Amino acid sequence: MRTFKVIFVFIAALFSLKGYSQQDPIFTQSFDNMMYVNPAYAGSRGVLNFTDLNRVQWVGFDGNPRSNALSLNAPIYQESLGAGFNLINDAVGPIKQTMFFGDLAYSIKIRGNGARLAFGLKAGFNLINVNSANLTTTDLSDPLLIQNIQNRLNANFGTGIYYHSSKFYFGLSSPKILNRSYDGVSMNNLEKRHYFGVVGGITNLNEDWKLKPSAQFRLTQGAPISVDLSLASIYRDKLWIGALYRVGAAYGMFVQFQFTPQLKVGVASDLASSQLRSYNSGSFEFMLSYDLNFKKEGIRSPRYF
Repeated sequence: MRTFKVIFVFIAALFSLKGYSQQDPIFTQSFDNMMYVNPAYAGSRGVLNFTDLNRVQWVGFDGNPRSNALSLNAPIYQESLGAGFNLINDAVGPIKQTMFFGDLAYSIKIRGNGARLAFGLKAGFNLINVNSANLTTTDLSDPLLIQNIQNRLNANFGTGIYYHSSKFYFGLSSPKILNRSYDGVSMNNLEKRHYFGVVGGITNLNEDWKLKPSAQFRLTQGAPISVDLSLASIYRDKLWIGALYRVGAAYGMFVQFQFTPQLKVGVASDLASSQLRSYNSGSFEFMLSYDLNFKKEGIRSPRYF
């Protein structure tokens, strides 16, 4: 009972804060790199995990977003402590960002079936560059557009919780809590706070097929709640075929293959469901995930989350 009181207090504190506008990269295969938004995920796989996500969004659109999210995490003390880091490169029009964050998670057993609840902290920085010369403006004397922003360093921190068992998971997080100015002067161009919620599970249909539904929620000020709904069908723990619907924004699909219990590779594509679809050829992703276990028994079966 005490554990669930802690969860309730954390949730209440997280969502009593204000939301802010969407700024961070969005991935169709985000469920394969949950540590990107939630530090409590660090070490939860029980092995050293390397995951790389590459995304090109709105192909054919001038200044289209291009994002890469690299993560590395592992347990560092039995199953109680986990640590990792994220390196994110994101370019949208004249704005280029490089984010580096270290994560630390502490987890506790809450049931005899191996379910765990983890609390995580994230700390790091965002290196920002803005080339104002690439902008088209009707007011050449605008003081916010006269100078470029070069190597602006914004430190930040975040927090999160993550619960997982062999069949179910959920998490809540805010990876960047501080509202930092892009140029160090204006209070109108801020790195604004984001809130994330994830939930999902796995169910057996028969000996060959499994289903893995999942959802991700994003909340920021000045924008409606963003919701990603995905459903993956898994054949013999090898082939993953899934679909995603980003409510009111896009729909897509992904295919992944588990070459070994350690190595999984995936590709994804999505199309905007708004008028933006007329101006681009869609978005594309590539994912690579590898688990390395130093224990003698090795990795017996792939992890689903």
